[in-house]
Amino acid sequence: MACNCVINPAEIIQLTIERADAIIDKIGKERSTIIPLLQALQAEFNYLPYDAIERVYERTEIDRAQLISVSTFYSQFRHVPLGKHLIKVCTGTACHVKGASNVYDAFIRQLEIGEGGTTTKDKSFSVEKIACLGCCTLAPVVQIDEKIYGHVMPGRVDEVIADFLELQQSKEKEETKQSQQQISGEVRLGMGSCCMASGSADIYRELKTASSQLGIEITIKPVGCVGVCNKVPLIDVVRPDGSIVRYPNVKAIEIKEILHHHFQPAGYLKRIKNTVLGHIDTFHTDITWDNVIWKTENERTGIINSFLYNQKHISTEGYGVLTPLNIDEYCTHSGFDALKKALTTHSCRDIVDMVSKSGLRGRGGGGFLTGKKWEIVAANQSNHKYMICNGDEGDPGAFMDRMMLESYPFRIIEGVLIAAYAVGADKGIFYIRAEYPLAVTRIKRAIELARERGLIGQNIAGSDFSFDITVFEGAGAFVCGEETALIASIEGDRGFPKQRPPYPAVQGLNALPTLVNNVETLSQIPYIVKHGAENYCRVGTEKSKGTKVFALAGKINHGGLIEVPMGITLNQIIEDIGGGVENGQKLKAVQIGGPSGGCIPAELCSMQVDFDAFNQLGAMMGSGGLVVLSESDCMVDVARYFLSFTCDQSCGKCAFCRVGTRRMLDLLEKICSGKAEMADIDLLEELALNIKNASLCGLGKTAPNPVLTTLKYFRHEYEEHVKGVCKTGTCKDMVKYKVTEDCVGCTKCSKACPIDAIPYTPYQIHSIETEKCVLCGLCIEECSFDAIRKVQKLEHENIHK
Repeated sequence: MACNCVINPAEIIQLTIERADAIIDKIGKERSTIIPLLQALQAEFNYLPYDAIERVYERTEIDRAQLISVSTFYSQFRHVPLGKHLIKVCTGTACHVKGASNVYDAFIRQLEIGEGGTTTKDKSFSVEKIACLGCCTLAPVVQIDEKIYGHVMPGRVDEVIADFLELQQSKEKEETKQSQQQISGEVRLGMGSCCMASGSADIYRELKTASSQLGIEITIKPVGCVGVCNKVPLIDVVRPDGSIVRYPNVKAIEIKEILHHHFQPAGYLKRIKNTVLGHIDTFHTDITWDNVIWKTENERTGIINSFLYNQKHISTEGYGVLTPLNIDEYCTHSGFDALKKALTTHSCRDIVDMVSKSGLRGRGGGGFLTGKKWEIVAANQSNHKYMICNGDEGDPGAFMDRMMLESYPFRIIEGVLIAAYAVGADKGIFYIRAEYPLAVTRIKRAIELARERGLIGQNIAGSDFSFDITVFEGAGAFVCGEETALIASIEGDRGFPKQRPPYPAVQGLNALPTLVNNVETLSQIPYIVKHGAENYCRVGTEKSKGTKVFALAGKINHGGLIEVPMGITLNQIIEDIGGGVENGQKLKAVQIGGPSGGCIPAELCSMQVDFDAFNQLGAMMGSGGLVVLSESDCMVDVARYFLSFTCDQSCGKCAFCRVGTRRMLDLLEKICSGKAEMADIDLLEELALNIKNASLCGLGKTAPNPVLTTLKYFRHEYEEHVKGVCKTGTCKDMVKYKVTEDCVGCTKCSKACPIDAIPYTPYQIHSIETEKCVLCGLCIEECSFDAIRKVQKLEHENIHK
């Protein structure tokens, strides 16, 4: 029976106002609350409705100019409603080189979204591109609402949508059972974002179900990032004698056999039943014999051991052992000992001197001496000072900060507390990008747990030191990684960098002295205080001390989160840790430092990891994204990709960055389409040098780096593009698909083509209607005879003359 209810517009408006009022009352009415307020409104309504915005003007100190300015600057905010479910297609560096644009196009086609649109007609789904989801080792990556999918290929988008819809229908809450029976052992399961995207949640559920069915009492221990992101889901079985057996790439269907193999049920009858059923399974299925437990230890862990061999864990101390939010366990492993040592045996000046002697340089990109920055803040006398942890990791291809915030929240908090004590700060802020919801959740909970233990708040650990911490979620602006832009964001303004001096260390947040350090920098502080500056100095090179955490991704066999001593070579990272370039291809270059970094060619990868060495090559350490590029990657396209990102993320304050990057991108688009002239290459280089010299902030000054390094080391590829040739076949305007005589007419390609560009002609050599073809690559994936190939347009035209 149809509903005859009449919707009253006035009632809808009144309900919107009431919901907006409740949020305003909760968040606050000050101008500085604008970003948290808009985030809360969008979380409530899924966008920023007109009536809710009008209510903000009426009830708060926020005026129309400020709200429009802020809400249109940050990419997180939307003024039009989206679908019920939001599909985010990652276009970070690792995803880009593995075909993210084709994945995005495939979702648009599968959901039958019209040209230029982003939302389905029934408002069920919206699709958008996002700079980076921080799961680079699983590229290409897609997130639907809170569910992350890795290794998504264009031909799998229908499966992804179907899986998500099935998940929505079957979603139910699980109750945790507490058992008083004797524990047989422990199973550790990585639960970082990459682990979750690879199915660790399913493994966790199966561990609970299988242990209950088998009558085996085990402790299921979720741990943080396990580093070996390409081998997850990964579990460690800790037997009663303390020995550990490791199982990588484990499947849910294998869990019961693994538990049965290692543990015995408490009851005698249960043991007999499991043994009998185990023998029956052996006769009826091959699963038992194919199970990962029957692989040799070298088969299971050889790759993992080589991955970990050259690493040194300082920032990631406690790797694979610590449960992220277990404060008792963290304290058992010497957690907060460095803080207590600082408070009881060292003066503030002692700690500053110790950090200065350690030679620690900022890990956020610039490599500025951390001790020097601390000295400046400590020397400024003020009744109040701020300490900010910069977790606004916006570099595409980087996920180090996300992993550390998710996996080692107490360690980062301890680093923040020591830094605040050293410089005399009494207020702290974690600035974390909102695209990292798990990191935000875990840091907030970790702060609560630390506060309950007297480690945050008044008279910390019985000392005279008092300090409180809050969390501020960034709203999606890459430029806010720059500290003055970050401070402007917290103050409720657009993220515009400011001219320096004065530096934030002298006049920062609310015009007070402010220390800003990034996540990785702070993660090294407890080690320095606990073991001493001399011990720390033994690791690294003369001018680059300690370790560096990298997000190893791209065309690499074994990617993941790695922590290596400064001084290791890029070749050692790629070959010894990463297992070489995937599919046996040759190494072409390493892109390091994200959009601010550069491309280092293969012949220079014997270079040591060192701040100054990278700068000499025209690159920079950056925050730590390390993307491996193979012979199948087009360096001109890589440069275009990074320019498109920095052009989009420019705050627009200075003309050199706002206009200059746009003009550079226009030239790169022209080159990649085969319509450029040789003079355009020279003009591109001239523009890049001028922008580098004249831009206001670090974003503009470093934006040309990817272009300048590719021009320096791969200029011949630019010249080939001017001649209409992209040898890798990456630039779509220069290539076509061609069916060869190897075709047997199986029609697989015709069935796979999403836009019917291949006529259905069984048992005949197929043809491709190039006018329709969108170069999605599905036909190449489906063809079992290697009968469809990319060819240069010039070659294709010559063949058909």
